[in-house]
Parts: sequence; C-alpha cells; structure tokens
Amino acid sequence: MSASLLVVGSVALDSVETPYDRRDEVLGGSASFFSAVATLLGPVRLVAVVGEDFPEEHVTFLRDRGVDLAGLQRAAGKTFRWSGRYLPDMVGRETLETQLNVFEQFEPQLTPVFRGSEFVFLANIHPALQLGVLDQVKRPTLVACDTMNLWIDSQRSTLEQVLKRVDILLINDEEAVLLTGERNLLKAAPKVRALGPSRVIIKRGDAGALLFDDHGVFWTPAFPIESIVDPTGAGDSFAGGLVSFLAHRQELSPVVLRQAMIYGAAVASFCVEDFSLDRFRTLTREEVAARCQAFADLVRFEDIRL
Repeated sequence: MSASLLVVGSVALDSVETPYDRRDEVLGGSASFFSAVATLLGPVRLVAVVGEDFPEEHVTFLRDRGVDLAGLQRAAGKTFRWSGRYLPDMVGRETLETQLNVFEQFEPQLTPVFRGSEFVFLANIHPALQLGVLDQVKRPTLVACDTMNLWIDSQRSTLEQVLKRVDILLINDEEAVLLTGERNLLKAAPKVRALGPSRVIIKRGDAGALLFDDHGVFWTPAFPIESIVDPTGAGDSFAGGLVSFLAHRQELSPVVLRQAMIYGAAVASFCVEDFSLDRFRTLTREEVAARCQAFADLVRFEDIRL
C-alpha cells in the first residue's frame, strides 16, 4: 500500500494549438496532470481552486481516478485558463494568453487529514503559497517542489526559504542557469543543492532529465515517441510518476530514486501521445510496465572491453 500523497497546484482549462491540431478549454493544470499519473499507483490528495464554470465532467474524471478532492475549492468567478501554441519542432511553445481568474486569490487550506500526508509535492505556484503549505503539513517523509523563471526573478528570497525546507527540487535547465548564474549544469547543480534540497532534478525536455545527489549524477533519457501530439503537462506527469513511485515504494534509497526517475520518464512519455490528459483515461498499469521494460531494453548494453 502506498504512503499518503498530497499535491498542491493548479487545475485549469487549457487551449492548445499545435502545427497539426487544436483543442479548446480542455482539462489542464499542474495538479491535474500530476494526479492523473500518480493514481496509477495509489490514491492522491489534491488541493487546488476552480471557478463556478469548471465542468463537472472533469471533477468526475479526477474522482473516478482515485483523487481525494476534499481540498478542491470552488470559488466565485472563472477558472484559471492558459492558451498556448507549439512551434513546428513541438518543443518550443508560445504562451498566447494567461487568465489567472480565481487562481489569483488561491490560498491553499489543508484539512486535518491532508496535513498528515507523508509525501508532498508543491507544484508550480507562488513560493509564499508553498511556504503556507509547508507550515500546515506535519513531519512529511519527503517534500518535492517545482518552480519557474518568474518566481526566481521576482520572488527569490521567498523561494530560497522554500528551498531550505524541501528534499527534492525539480527545475528545467533554463531555471537552473537563472538560479545559479552557471550555464554548465554540472556546476549549477551543486549550487542549487547548497540552497537546501539534497536532491536536484534538472529537466531537459526531449533530452531527458538529470538527477544530482550525494551519489553522483544519473541521467534518464526521454523515451522516443513516434508521434507527439501535445507536450503540455509532460513535466508535471514526470513529477507525478517520480513522487508516486517513491510513495508507493516508501523508500528513498539511491536505487529506488533512480528507478523512480525511469518510471517518471516512462509515464510522461504517454502524456504526449494525446491532447490534455486524454491518454491517461485509458492507460493501464500493464501498459506502463511494458514501457518500463522497453525503457530498460533501450539503455541496456554489455560491458565494453578495449
């Protein structure tokens, strides 16, 4: 049985345009992607806010997945919306519009049960809100968090308070450079760890992810996908796989952490195969297990003798 897992982040309505297709006002948000993946291994407690216009079908989907929605606030006003367009390479993207709406006044409130969560993921929200969550939880086994360029630029001192209290920081390569001033990631990672998190994971999009901890550096490639439909949420899906695997195993050894990296990359590869969270509506643990095995075959090789 998995340890209790809490995610605090955004639940949104996304409008996504790619060179090949478009979807309007589909389910999105960091907490949505994280939860859809994490429930493959066990129940998830979600804290977020939506507006009066949030479709009930999305609430039903999350609940049916095994997400505990006791922390989902429904506020007067409109739901957070994001609109973006992907470039032909399906890696770069342009944000067309962001409407914070009720998310602008979001103040995470944890129920007494949620405060006892053993594993906590703080998705990309204002660092002051992340601190507020940390002040409410009781002695979690592990806290992981995400952040973004905006907070590094404008809320650095508050962000540094957060980093002193987390075990794992997930950031992308641009954010690592911005946070440390080091363009070489091998030099940047120790400086990030010096700010507090004992483990740093630097995401590099289709170039995979790097784990830095006391045991060195571990690289996880991105699983090759023949047809990428929508990359939105891949990073949050990776985080959902990583943290839920650790909660499921209830172990933080170097071996398990590296397995969690591979598992996270495997489930994230399913995310890009369809728009929004649609691929996760039919995804099974058997399919994930098969892809994890394919991942192992992809990187396995015999000793090189010279």
